[in-house]
Amino acid sequence: MKPQTAAKKLGIYLPAAPEEFQATAITHAELAKLHTDPPEWLQTLRRTGPHPRPVVAQKLGITIAALKRNGMDKPLTTAEIKALLENQPDWLREARTAHAENRTAASEETD
Repeated sequence: MKPQTAAKKLGIYLPAAPEEFQATAITHAELAKLHTDPPEWLQTLRRTGPHPRPVVAQKLGITIAALKRNGMDKPLTTAEIKALLENQPDWLREARTAHAENRTAASEETD
């Protein structure tokens, strides 16, 4: 598979991965090994970032659309995410509340 697809499946930001990973096709067996026995670079990247939009949104507890609406549609490091969570701007607080309410409403509908 293409490196971009592998990065997406691993939940990492491709430009932050080593050049060798970015330039080489990945087999399904290699992807499985990266999941079960991640090398140091992958562990570090997952721990500190920068993280792709879906991971940023998940860590902030909001949607990707909320990131885009508020000009935060970019990779963020773990430290940047923690700083946002510690000093939440109004847009983030509102987006987290709306996302939580939508999840609650969706779970009530499935019950």
